[in-house]
Amino acid sequence: MHSVSTQPLVATSSAVKAHSVWGPSIRYTILATLLFGVAYPLFVTLLAHVFFPRQAAGSLILKNGQVIGSELLAQSFASDRYFHPRPSAGGYDATASGGSNLAQSNAKLVQRIQGDIDKLSAGNHGKPVPIDLVTTSGSGLDPDITPDTAYFQAPRVAKARGWTEDHVRQLIVQNITGRQFGLLGEPRVNVLALNIELDNQK
Repeated sequence: MHSVSTQPLVATSSAVKAHSVWGPSIRYTILATLLFGVAYPLFVTLLAHVFFPRQAAGSLILKNGQVIGSELLAQSFASDRYFHPRPSAGGYDATASGGSNLAQSNAKLVQRIQGDIDKLSAGNHGKPVPIDLVTTSGSGLDPDITPDTAYFQAPRVAKARGWTEDHVRQLIVQNITGRQFGLLGEPRVNVLALNIELDNQK
Protein backbone atom coordinates (compact mmCIF):
# COMPACT_ATOMS: atom_id res chain seq x y z
CA MET A 1 0.00 0.00 0.00
CA HIS A 2 1.15 3.54 -0.70
CA SER A 3 1.32 6.09 2.10
CA VAL A 4 -0.28 9.50 1.57
CA SER A 5 1.29 12.60 3.08
CA THR A 6 -1.10 15.05 4.75
CA GLN A 7 1.52 17.81 5.28
CA PRO A 8 0.34 20.01 2.36
CA LEU A 9 -3.19 19.81 3.67
CA VAL A 10 -2.03 21.01 7.11
CA ALA A 11 -0.12 23.92 5.57
CA THR A 12 -3.09 24.88 3.45
CA SER A 13 -5.39 24.73 6.47
CA SER A 14 -3.05 27.02 8.47
CA ALA A 15 -2.96 29.52 5.62
CA VAL A 16 -6.74 29.57 5.43
CA LYS A 17 -7.00 30.15 9.19
CA ALA A 18 -4.47 33.00 9.01
CA HIS A 19 -6.36 34.57 6.14
CA SER A 20 -9.67 34.24 7.98
CA VAL A 21 -8.19 36.04 11.04
CA TRP A 22 -6.62 38.95 9.13
CA GLY A 23 -9.76 39.81 7.21
CA PRO A 24 -12.09 40.46 10.16
CA SER A 25 -9.27 42.16 12.09
CA ILE A 26 -8.67 44.72 9.36
CA ARG A 27 -12.39 45.31 8.85
CA TYR A 28 -13.06 45.83 12.57
CA THR A 29 -10.04 48.15 12.86
CA ILE A 30 -11.32 50.31 10.03
CA LEU A 31 -14.86 50.25 11.45
CA ALA A 32 -13.68 51.16 14.98
CA THR A 33 -11.51 53.97 13.62
CA LEU A 34 -14.38 55.46 11.64
CA LEU A 35 -16.87 55.01 14.48
CA PHE A 36 -14.83 56.09 17.52
CA GLY A 37 -12.19 58.24 15.83
CA VAL A 38 -14.40 60.18 13.42
CA ALA A 39 -18.15 59.75 13.92
CA TYR A 40 -18.24 59.87 17.74
CA PRO A 41 -16.02 62.99 18.11
CA LEU A 42 -18.02 64.79 15.44
CA PHE A 43 -21.29 63.83 17.14
CA VAL A 44 -20.11 65.01 20.56
CA THR A 45 -18.76 68.24 19.07
CA LEU A 46 -22.09 68.87 17.34
CA LEU A 47 -24.02 68.30 20.57
CA ALA A 48 -21.67 70.64 22.43
CA HIS A 49 -22.17 73.43 19.89
CA VAL A 50 -25.95 72.96 20.03
CA PHE A 51 -26.42 72.79 23.82
CA PHE A 52 -23.28 74.58 25.12
CA PRO A 53 -22.18 76.91 22.29
CA ARG A 54 -20.14 79.31 24.42
CA GLN A 55 -18.25 76.56 26.24
CA ALA A 56 -17.67 74.65 23.02
CA ALA A 57 -16.12 77.77 21.51
CA GLY A 58 -13.59 78.00 24.35
CA SER A 59 -15.49 79.99 26.99
CA LEU A 60 -14.17 83.19 25.42
CA ILE A 61 -14.57 86.53 27.16
CA LEU A 62 -15.43 89.56 25.05
CA LYS A 63 -14.91 93.23 25.79
CA ASN A 64 -16.22 95.83 23.36
CA GLY A 65 -16.72 93.07 20.81
CA GLN A 66 -13.10 91.90 21.05
CA VAL A 67 -11.88 88.59 22.44
CA ILE A 68 -9.60 89.37 25.38
CA GLY A 69 -9.22 85.92 26.87
CA SER A 70 -10.88 82.76 28.06
CA GLU A 71 -12.44 81.78 31.36
CA LEU A 72 -10.33 78.63 31.18
CA LEU A 73 -6.86 80.19 30.86
CA ALA A 74 -4.96 82.41 33.27
CA GLN A 75 -3.38 85.65 32.11
CA SER A 76 -0.55 87.65 33.62
CA PHE A 77 -1.54 90.78 35.55
CA ALA A 78 1.29 92.76 37.11
CA SER A 79 -0.33 96.11 37.90
CA ASP A 80 -1.44 96.84 41.45
CA ARG A 81 -4.77 97.92 39.97
CA TYR A 82 -5.65 94.31 39.18
CA PHE A 83 -5.95 91.00 40.97
CA HIS A 84 -3.08 88.65 40.24
CA PRO A 85 -3.50 84.96 39.33
CA ARG A 86 -1.49 82.04 40.65
CA PRO A 87 2.16 81.88 39.55
CA SER A 88 2.82 80.05 36.29
CA ALA A 89 5.82 77.85 35.57
CA GLY A 90 5.22 78.38 31.86
CA GLY A 91 4.83 82.14 31.94
CA TYR A 92 1.08 81.91 31.24
CA ASP A 93 1.87 80.57 27.77
CA ALA A 94 -0.89 78.20 26.65
CA THR A 95 1.58 76.40 24.37
CA ALA A 96 3.88 75.70 27.33
CA SER A 97 1.31 74.35 29.75
CA GLY A 98 2.77 72.38 32.64
CA GLY A 99 4.41 72.58 36.03
CA SER A 100 8.05 73.06 36.97
CA ASN A 101 8.42 69.40 38.05
CA LEU A 102 10.51 70.60 40.99
CA ALA A 103 10.23 68.51 44.16
CA GLN A 104 9.11 70.09 47.42
CA SER A 105 12.67 69.73 48.71
CA ASN A 106 14.19 71.50 45.70
CA ALA A 107 16.18 74.52 46.90
CA LYS A 108 15.22 76.62 43.89
CA LEU A 109 11.52 76.04 44.50
CA VAL A 110 11.77 76.69 48.23
CA GLN A 111 13.72 79.90 47.63
CA ARG A 112 11.20 81.15 45.06
CA ILE A 113 8.20 80.45 47.29
CA GLN A 114 9.81 81.98 50.36
CA GLY A 115 10.74 85.06 48.38
CA ASP A 116 7.16 85.47 47.18
CA ILE A 117 5.83 84.99 50.71
CA ASP A 118 8.18 87.63 52.12
CA LYS A 119 7.27 90.11 49.39
CA LEU A 120 3.53 89.59 49.73
CA SER A 121 3.60 89.69 53.53
CA ALA A 122 5.54 92.94 53.56
CA GLY A 123 2.97 94.53 51.28
CA ASN A 124 0.00 93.35 53.35
CA HIS A 125 0.93 94.08 56.93
CA GLY A 126 2.26 90.60 57.64
CA LYS A 127 -1.04 88.82 56.99
CA PRO A 128 -0.78 85.06 56.25
CA VAL A 129 -0.27 84.53 52.52
CA PRO A 130 -2.75 82.11 50.88
CA ILE A 131 -0.93 79.07 49.54
CA ASP A 132 -2.32 79.32 46.01
CA LEU A 133 -0.84 82.80 45.62
CA VAL A 134 2.70 81.40 45.80
CA THR A 135 2.30 77.93 44.27
CA THR A 136 1.72 77.00 40.63
CA SER A 137 -0.98 74.66 39.40
CA GLY A 138 -0.29 71.50 37.43
CA SER A 139 -1.09 73.27 34.16
CA GLY A 140 0.36 76.65 35.05
CA LEU A 141 -2.80 78.16 33.57
CA ASP A 142 -5.30 77.96 36.44
CA PRO A 143 -7.71 80.85 35.79
CA ASP A 144 -9.16 80.84 39.30
CA ILE A 145 -8.02 81.78 42.77
CA THR A 146 -9.66 81.09 46.11
CA PRO A 147 -11.86 83.77 47.70
CA ASP A 148 -9.23 84.11 50.48
CA THR A 149 -6.59 84.90 47.86
CA ALA A 150 -8.84 87.54 46.34
CA TYR A 151 -9.58 89.09 49.75
CA PHE A 152 -5.84 89.11 50.49
CA GLN A 153 -5.27 91.29 47.44
CA ALA A 154 -8.22 93.60 48.07
CA PRO A 155 -6.28 96.26 50.06
CA ARG A 156 -3.69 96.62 47.29
CA VAL A 157 -6.32 96.94 44.55
CA ALA A 158 -8.41 99.37 46.58
CA LYS A 159 -5.40 101.60 47.29
CA ALA A 160 -4.27 101.60 43.65
CA ARG A 161 -7.74 102.59 42.42
CA GLY A 162 -8.58 105.00 45.20
CA TRP A 163 -11.57 102.96 46.31
CA THR A 164 -12.69 101.75 49.69
CA GLU A 165 -11.69 98.21 50.58
CA ASP A 166 -15.33 97.37 51.27
CA HIS A 167 -16.24 98.22 47.68
CA VAL A 168 -13.55 95.91 46.33
CA ARG A 169 -14.56 93.12 48.68
CA GLN A 170 -18.17 93.45 47.52
CA LEU A 171 -17.01 92.95 43.92
CA ILE A 172 -15.20 89.82 45.03
CA VAL A 173 -18.35 88.47 46.65
CA GLN A 174 -20.29 89.07 43.43
CA ASN A 175 -17.71 87.09 41.45
CA ILE A 176 -17.42 84.02 43.67
CA THR A 177 -18.47 80.80 41.96
CA GLY A 178 -19.69 78.15 44.39
CA ARG A 179 -19.24 74.41 44.31
CA GLN A 180 -20.66 72.72 41.24
CA PHE A 181 -24.05 71.23 42.11
CA GLY A 182 -23.27 72.35 45.67
CA LEU A 183 -20.89 69.41 46.10
CA LEU A 184 -18.01 69.35 43.61
CA GLY A 185 -14.88 71.47 43.89
CA GLU A 186 -14.32 74.54 46.04
CA PRO A 187 -15.56 78.14 45.86
CA ARG A 188 -13.41 80.11 43.42
CA VAL A 189 -12.97 83.46 41.73
CA ASN A 190 -12.12 83.84 38.05
CA VAL A 191 -9.32 86.41 37.92
CA LEU A 192 -9.98 87.69 34.41
CA ALA A 193 -13.71 88.10 35.01
CA LEU A 194 -13.06 89.95 38.28
CA ASN A 195 -10.51 92.29 36.66
CA ILE A 196 -12.96 93.10 33.89
CA GLU A 197 -15.53 93.92 36.54
CA LEU A 198 -13.02 96.33 38.09
CA ASP A 199 -12.64 98.20 34.81
CA ASN A 200 -16.41 98.27 34.30
CA GLN A 201 -16.93 100.25 37.51
CA LYS A 202 -17.85 103.87 37.00
